[in-house]
Amino acid sequence: MSDAGTEGLGGRVLVMGCGGIGGTVAAHLAELGVDVCAVSRNAAVVDAVATHGFRLVGDSGRRAIPGRVVPAVPDGPFDYVLLATQPPDVESAARQAAPALAADGHMVCFQNGLCEERVADVLGDRRRVIGGIVAWGGSMIEPGVFDRTSAGGFVLGGIADADPAAVRRLAALLECVGPVDVSDNLAGARWSKLAINCAISSLGTLNGSTLGKTMRSRMARRLALEIMTEVVRVAQRAGVTLQKVSGTLDLEWIALTEADLDTDIGSLSLTAKHTLLLAVGMRYRRLRSSMLRAIERGRAPAVDFLNGEIVERGGRYEVPVPVNTAVVQQVWRLARGEVQPGPQLIRALYAATR
Repeated sequence: MSDAGTEGLGGRVLVMGCGGIGGTVAAHLAELGVDVCAVSRNAAVVDAVATHGFRLVGDSGRRAIPGRVVPAVPDGPFDYVLLATQPPDVESAARQAAPALAADGHMVCFQNGLCEERVADVLGDRRRVIGGIVAWGGSMIEPGVFDRTSAGGFVLGGIADADPAAVRRLAALLECVGPVDVSDNLAGARWSKLAINCAISSLGTLNGSTLGKTMRSRMARRLALEIMTEVVRVAQRAGVTLQKVSGTLDLEWIALTEADLDTDIGSLSLTAKHTLLLAVGMRYRRLRSSMLRAIERGRAPAVDFLNGEIVERGGRYEVPVPVNTAVVQQVWRLARGEVQPGPQLIRALYAATR
Protein backbone atom coordinates (compact mmCIF):
# COMPACT_ATOMS: atom_id res chain seq x y z
CA MET A 1 0.00 0.00 0.00
CA SER A 2 1.43 3.32 -0.96
CA ASP A 3 1.03 6.77 0.52
CA ALA A 4 -0.34 7.79 -2.87
CA GLY A 5 -3.18 5.36 -2.17
CA THR A 6 -3.98 7.27 0.99
CA GLU A 7 -4.18 10.51 -0.94
CA GLY A 8 -6.61 8.78 -3.32
CA LEU A 9 -8.84 7.78 -0.39
CA GLY A 10 -6.94 4.67 0.43
CA GLY A 11 -7.00 1.34 -1.36
CA ARG A 12 -9.76 -1.25 -1.01
CA VAL A 13 -11.67 -1.99 2.18
CA LEU A 14 -13.72 -5.06 3.03
CA VAL A 15 -16.16 -4.89 5.97
CA MET A 16 -17.09 -8.27 7.44
CA GLY A 17 -20.48 -7.86 9.07
CA CYS A 18 -23.11 -5.25 8.27
CA GLY A 19 -24.88 -4.62 11.56
CA GLY A 20 -24.96 -1.35 13.47
CA ILE A 21 -21.19 -0.83 13.50
CA GLY A 22 -20.21 -2.42 10.19
CA GLY A 23 -23.06 -0.85 8.23
CA THR A 24 -22.42 2.62 9.63
CA VAL A 25 -18.68 2.42 8.91
CA ALA A 26 -19.24 1.05 5.40
CA ALA A 27 -21.77 3.81 4.67
CA HIS A 28 -19.42 6.59 5.75
CA LEU A 29 -16.51 5.12 3.78
CA ALA A 30 -18.69 4.81 0.67
CA GLU A 31 -19.81 8.40 1.11
CA LEU A 32 -16.15 9.44 1.30
CA GLY A 33 -15.46 7.72 -2.02
CA VAL A 34 -13.51 4.73 -0.69
CA ASP A 35 -13.66 1.47 -2.64
CA VAL A 36 -15.55 -0.42 0.07
CA CYS A 37 -17.64 -3.58 0.10
CA ALA A 38 -19.50 -5.10 3.04
CA VAL A 39 -20.36 -8.77 3.58
CA SER A 40 -23.61 -9.84 5.24
CA ARG A 41 -25.24 -13.25 5.63
CA ASN A 42 -28.61 -11.47 5.85
CA ALA A 43 -30.20 -11.53 2.39
CA ALA A 44 -32.64 -8.78 3.41
CA VAL A 45 -29.70 -6.44 4.13
CA VAL A 46 -28.07 -7.27 0.79
CA ASP A 47 -31.31 -6.53 -1.07
CA ALA A 48 -32.13 -3.38 0.92
CA VAL A 49 -28.76 -1.75 0.27
CA ALA A 50 -28.87 -2.73 -3.40
CA THR A 51 -32.29 -1.08 -3.70
CA HIS A 52 -32.04 1.93 -1.39
CA GLY A 53 -28.35 2.27 -0.49
CA PHE A 54 -27.11 2.50 3.11
CA ARG A 55 -29.77 4.50 4.95
CA LEU A 56 -28.42 6.43 7.95
CA VAL A 57 -30.55 7.88 10.75
CA GLY A 58 -29.86 9.12 14.28
CA ASP A 59 -26.65 10.91 15.20
CA SER A 60 -25.25 10.32 11.70
CA GLY A 61 -28.00 12.41 10.13
CA ARG A 62 -30.72 11.09 7.81
CA ARG A 63 -29.57 10.23 4.30
CA ALA A 64 -29.09 7.38 1.82
CA ILE A 65 -25.68 6.49 0.43
CA PRO A 66 -25.19 4.20 -2.58
CA GLY A 67 -23.08 1.21 -1.64
CA ARG A 68 -22.48 -2.50 -2.00
CA VAL A 69 -23.24 -5.41 0.32
CA VAL A 70 -22.65 -8.98 -0.84
CA PRO A 71 -23.43 -12.38 0.72
CA ALA A 72 -19.92 -13.82 0.42
CA VAL A 73 -16.33 -12.57 0.38
CA PRO A 74 -15.56 -11.14 -3.09
CA ASP A 75 -12.25 -11.38 -4.91
CA GLY A 76 -9.41 -9.39 -3.38
CA PRO A 77 -6.96 -8.08 -2.76
CA PHE A 78 -8.17 -5.76 0.00
CA ASP A 79 -5.84 -3.45 1.89
CA TYR A 80 -7.95 -3.55 5.04
CA VAL A 81 -10.44 -6.12 6.30
CA LEU A 82 -12.59 -4.55 9.02
CA LEU A 83 -14.04 -7.28 11.23
CA ALA A 84 -17.38 -5.97 12.46
CA THR A 85 -19.12 -9.22 13.36
CA GLN A 86 -20.17 -10.27 16.84
CA PRO A 87 -17.23 -11.74 18.80
CA PRO A 88 -18.40 -15.38 18.48
CA ASP A 89 -18.10 -15.02 14.69
CA VAL A 90 -14.77 -13.19 14.52
CA GLU A 91 -12.51 -16.18 13.87
CA SER A 92 -14.81 -17.57 11.19
CA ALA A 93 -14.99 -14.14 9.53
CA ALA A 94 -11.21 -13.80 9.62
CA ARG A 95 -10.74 -17.23 8.02
CA GLN A 96 -13.24 -16.41 5.27
CA ALA A 97 -11.61 -13.07 4.49
CA ALA A 98 -7.96 -14.14 4.79
CA PRO A 99 -7.59 -15.28 1.13
CA ALA A 100 -8.82 -11.86 -0.05
CA LEU A 101 -6.39 -9.86 2.13
CA ALA A 102 -3.53 -8.18 0.27
CA ALA A 103 -0.05 -9.51 0.95
CA ASP A 104 0.73 -6.34 2.92
CA GLY A 105 -2.85 -5.83 4.13
CA HIS A 106 -4.18 -5.69 7.68
CA MET A 107 -7.15 -7.08 9.55
CA VAL A 108 -8.84 -4.76 12.03
CA CYS A 109 -10.81 -5.97 15.07
CA PHE A 110 -13.81 -3.79 15.91
CA GLN A 111 -15.20 -6.33 18.40
CA ASN A 112 -15.47 -5.69 22.11
CA GLY A 113 -13.31 -8.02 24.17
CA LEU A 114 -9.81 -9.29 23.44
CA CYS A 115 -10.21 -10.65 19.92
CA GLU A 116 -6.92 -9.49 18.38
CA GLU A 117 -4.95 -12.55 19.46
CA ARG A 118 -7.63 -14.86 18.05
CA VAL A 119 -7.41 -13.14 14.67
CA ALA A 120 -3.61 -13.19 14.80
CA ASP A 121 -3.76 -16.96 15.25
CA VAL A 122 -5.93 -17.21 12.12
CA LEU A 123 -3.54 -15.07 10.06
CA GLY A 124 -0.38 -16.50 11.58
CA ASP A 125 1.10 -13.01 11.76
CA ARG A 126 0.50 -10.67 14.71
CA ARG A 127 2.05 -7.74 12.82
CA ARG A 128 -0.89 -7.63 10.41
CA VAL A 129 -3.57 -7.25 13.08
CA ILE A 130 -4.78 -3.82 14.23
CA GLY A 131 -7.08 -3.32 17.19
CA GLY A 132 -9.92 -0.88 16.64
CA ILE A 133 -11.77 0.17 19.79
CA VAL A 134 -15.17 1.62 18.90
CA ALA A 135 -16.21 4.43 21.24
CA TRP A 136 -19.69 4.97 19.84
CA GLY A 137 -22.88 2.97 19.50
CA GLY A 138 -25.00 1.92 16.56
CA SER A 139 -27.75 -0.50 15.63
CA MET A 140 -29.53 -1.70 12.50
CA ILE A 141 -33.18 -0.91 13.16
CA GLU A 142 -34.35 -2.61 9.96
CA PRO A 143 -32.49 -4.15 7.02
CA GLY A 144 -30.18 -1.54 5.55
CA VAL A 145 -31.19 1.21 8.02
CA PHE A 146 -28.46 2.13 10.50
CA ASP A 147 -29.05 4.22 13.60
CA ARG A 148 -26.01 5.79 15.24
CA THR A 149 -27.07 5.98 18.86
CA SER A 150 -24.13 7.91 20.32
CA ALA A 151 -21.24 10.06 19.17
CA GLY A 152 -17.58 9.11 19.42
CA GLY A 153 -14.67 7.76 17.43
CA PHE A 154 -11.99 5.08 17.56
CA VAL A 155 -8.76 4.11 19.27
CA LEU A 156 -6.36 2.23 16.97
CA GLY A 157 -3.18 0.33 17.73
CA GLY A 158 -1.18 -2.71 16.76
CA ILE A 159 -0.75 -5.75 18.98
CA ALA A 160 2.83 -6.28 17.76
CA ASP A 161 5.00 -4.36 15.31
CA ALA A 162 2.21 -3.27 12.99
CA ASP A 163 3.33 -0.95 10.20
CA PRO A 164 2.83 2.57 11.64
CA ALA A 165 2.08 3.92 8.18
CA ALA A 166 -0.72 1.37 7.76
CA VAL A 167 -2.22 2.41 11.09
CA ARG A 168 -2.01 6.08 10.10
CA ARG A 169 -3.69 5.39 6.75
CA LEU A 170 -6.50 3.56 8.49
CA ALA A 171 -6.88 6.42 10.96
CA ALA A 172 -7.19 8.86 8.05
CA LEU A 173 -9.94 6.73 6.51
CA LEU A 174 -11.94 6.37 9.71
CA GLU A 175 -11.91 10.10 10.47
CA CYS A 176 -15.02 10.29 8.29
CA VAL A 177 -16.85 8.34 11.02
CA GLY A 178 -15.41 10.06 14.09
CA PRO A 179 -12.19 11.25 15.73
CA VAL A 180 -9.39 8.67 15.80
CA ASP A 181 -6.67 8.29 18.42
CA VAL A 182 -3.63 6.11 17.75
CA SER A 183 -2.34 4.44 20.91
CA ASP A 184 0.98 2.77 21.65
CA ASN A 185 -0.75 1.03 24.57
CA LEU A 186 -3.54 -0.87 22.84
CA ALA A 187 -3.70 -3.45 25.63
CA GLY A 188 -4.32 -0.72 28.21
CA ALA A 189 -7.03 0.90 26.09
CA ARG A 190 -8.59 -2.46 25.22
CA TRP A 191 -8.76 -3.66 28.84
CA SER A 192 -10.27 -0.35 29.98
CA LYS A 193 -12.98 -0.67 27.32
CA LEU A 194 -13.43 -4.32 28.30
CA ALA A 195 -14.12 -3.29 31.90
CA ILE A 196 -16.86 -0.95 30.73
CA ASN A 197 -18.37 -3.47 28.31
CA CYS A 198 -18.38 -6.22 30.93
CA ALA A 199 -20.57 -3.96 33.02
CA ILE A 200 -22.85 -2.05 30.67
CA SER A 201 -23.32 -4.64 27.93
CA SER A 202 -24.07 -7.54 30.27
CA LEU A 203 -26.24 -5.56 32.68
CA GLY A 204 -28.10 -3.94 29.78
CA THR A 205 -28.72 -7.43 28.42
CA LEU A 206 -30.09 -8.71 31.73
CA ASN A 207 -32.20 -5.58 32.24
CA GLY A 208 -33.52 -5.84 28.67
CA SER A 209 -33.24 -2.11 28.14
CA THR A 210 -31.11 0.78 26.98
CA LEU A 211 -28.12 1.90 29.03
CA GLY A 212 -29.97 4.99 30.22
CA LYS A 213 -32.73 2.94 31.84
CA THR A 214 -30.29 0.39 33.26
CA MET A 215 -28.10 2.97 34.98
CA ARG A 216 -31.07 4.53 36.78
CA SER A 217 -31.03 1.52 39.10
CA ARG A 218 -28.74 1.86 42.10
CA MET A 219 -28.38 -1.93 42.23
CA ALA A 220 -27.28 -1.97 38.59
CA ARG A 221 -24.74 0.79 39.23
CA ARG A 222 -23.34 -1.06 42.25
CA LEU A 223 -23.04 -4.26 40.21
CA ALA A 224 -21.35 -2.29 37.40
CA LEU A 225 -18.78 -0.94 39.85
CA GLU A 226 -18.11 -4.43 41.23
CA ILE A 227 -17.78 -5.93 37.74
CA MET A 228 -15.31 -3.23 36.68
CA THR A 229 -13.37 -3.60 39.92
CA GLU A 230 -12.80 -7.30 39.19
CA VAL A 231 -11.67 -6.51 35.63
CA VAL A 232 -9.22 -3.89 36.90
CA ARG A 233 -7.73 -6.32 39.42
CA VAL A 234 -7.25 -9.02 36.77
CA ALA A 235 -5.67 -6.50 34.38
CA GLN A 236 -3.28 -5.31 37.08
CA ARG A 237 -2.27 -8.90 37.88
CA ALA A 238 -1.70 -9.46 34.15
CA GLY A 239 0.69 -6.49 34.05
CA VAL A 240 -1.55 -4.29 31.92
CA THR A 241 -1.23 -0.52 32.35
CA LEU A 242 -4.80 0.68 32.01
CA GLN A 243 -5.43 3.69 29.79
CA LYS A 244 -8.11 6.27 30.44
CA VAL A 245 -11.18 5.86 28.24
CA SER A 246 -11.65 8.87 25.95
CA GLY A 247 -8.76 10.44 27.85
CA THR A 248 -10.89 11.06 30.96
CA LEU A 249 -12.53 7.91 32.36
CA ASP A 250 -10.02 6.45 34.82
CA LEU A 251 -10.84 2.79 35.50
CA GLU A 252 -8.36 2.52 38.36
CA TRP A 253 -10.18 5.38 40.11
CA ILE A 254 -13.58 3.81 39.39
CA ALA A 255 -12.50 0.49 40.92
CA LEU A 256 -13.90 0.06 44.41
CA THR A 257 -11.52 0.39 47.33
CA GLU A 258 -11.67 -2.01 50.28
CA ALA A 259 -13.61 0.65 52.17
CA ASP A 260 -16.05 1.01 49.26
CA LEU A 261 -16.58 -2.75 49.19
CA ASP A 262 -17.58 -2.75 52.84
CA THR A 263 -20.52 -0.42 52.30
CA ASP A 264 -22.99 0.64 49.64
CA ILE A 265 -23.99 3.99 51.11
CA GLY A 266 -22.56 7.03 52.74
CA SER A 267 -19.03 7.57 51.45
CA LEU A 268 -18.03 10.47 49.24
CA SER A 269 -16.06 8.06 47.06
CA LEU A 270 -19.08 5.88 46.31
CA THR A 271 -21.31 8.89 45.72
CA ALA A 272 -18.86 10.24 43.14
CA LYS A 273 -18.64 6.87 41.37
CA HIS A 274 -22.41 6.42 41.26
CA THR A 275 -22.74 9.97 39.91
CA LEU A 276 -20.23 9.20 37.17
CA LEU A 277 -22.17 6.10 36.10
CA LEU A 278 -25.38 8.12 36.01
CA ALA A 279 -23.63 10.61 33.71
CA VAL A 280 -22.38 7.82 31.45
CA GLY A 281 -25.89 6.40 31.35
CA MET A 282 -27.25 9.78 30.33
CA ARG A 283 -24.63 10.37 27.64
CA TYR A 284 -25.17 6.93 26.08
CA ARG A 285 -28.82 6.62 27.09
CA ARG A 286 -29.94 5.21 23.72
CA LEU A 287 -27.23 2.54 23.64
CA ARG A 288 -28.70 -0.95 23.53
CA SER A 289 -26.55 -4.01 24.08
CA SER A 290 -25.65 -5.92 20.91
CA MET A 291 -25.58 -9.01 23.13
CA LEU A 292 -29.27 -8.48 23.91
CA ARG A 293 -30.03 -8.13 20.20
CA ALA A 294 -28.15 -11.35 19.50
CA ILE A 295 -30.21 -13.25 22.09
CA GLU A 296 -33.43 -11.80 20.65
CA ARG A 297 -32.40 -13.13 17.23
CA GLY A 298 -31.63 -16.59 18.58
CA ARG A 299 -27.86 -16.19 18.35
CA ALA A 300 -25.18 -16.98 20.89
CA PRO A 301 -24.41 -14.05 23.22
CA ALA A 302 -20.86 -12.68 23.35
CA VAL A 303 -20.67 -12.93 27.14
CA ASP A 304 -17.85 -15.51 26.99
CA PHE A 305 -15.76 -12.93 25.13
CA LEU A 306 -16.44 -10.26 27.76
CA ASN A 307 -17.13 -11.38 31.33
CA GLY A 308 -16.08 -14.89 30.38
CA GLU A 309 -12.59 -13.65 29.52
CA ILE A 310 -12.36 -12.22 33.04
CA VAL A 311 -13.53 -15.48 34.58
CA GLU A 312 -10.91 -17.44 32.62
CA ARG A 313 -8.08 -15.01 33.31
CA GLY A 314 -9.15 -14.55 36.92
CA GLY A 315 -8.62 -18.27 37.36
CA ARG A 316 -5.29 -18.08 35.57
CA TYR A 317 -4.02 -15.28 37.82
CA GLU A 318 -5.81 -16.47 40.98
CA VAL A 319 -7.94 -13.32 41.24
CA PRO A 320 -11.46 -13.89 42.62
CA VAL A 321 -14.15 -12.71 40.18
CA PRO A 322 -17.47 -13.83 41.71
CA VAL A 323 -19.64 -11.11 40.16
CA ASN A 324 -18.38 -11.68 36.61
CA THR A 325 -18.86 -15.42 37.15
CA ALA A 326 -22.48 -14.87 38.21
CA VAL A 327 -23.07 -12.56 35.22
CA VAL A 328 -21.89 -15.23 32.77
CA GLN A 329 -24.21 -17.79 34.33
CA GLN A 330 -27.19 -15.44 34.31
CA VAL A 331 -26.70 -14.31 30.69
CA TRP A 332 -26.54 -17.92 29.51
CA ARG A 333 -29.73 -18.70 31.47
CA LEU A 334 -31.34 -15.82 29.59
CA ALA A 335 -29.99 -17.07 26.24
CA ARG A 336 -31.41 -20.55 26.93
CA GLY A 337 -34.84 -19.07 27.65
CA GLU A 338 -34.84 -20.10 31.31
CA VAL A 339 -35.49 -16.51 32.46
CA GLN A 340 -36.79 -13.31 30.91
CA PRO A 341 -34.89 -10.00 30.83
CA GLY A 342 -35.95 -7.23 33.16
CA PRO A 343 -35.16 -5.45 36.43
CA GLN A 344 -35.94 -8.67 38.32
CA LEU A 345 -32.75 -10.21 36.87
CA ILE A 346 -30.70 -7.28 38.17
CA ARG A 347 -32.24 -7.73 41.61
CA ALA A 348 -31.59 -11.50 41.51
CA LEU A 349 -27.97 -10.97 40.47
CA TYR A 350 -27.48 -8.40 43.22
CA ALA A 351 -28.95 -10.71 45.86
CA ALA A 352 -26.88 -13.70 44.66
CA THR A 353 -23.58 -11.82 44.87
CA ARG A 354 -23.90 -10.23 48.32
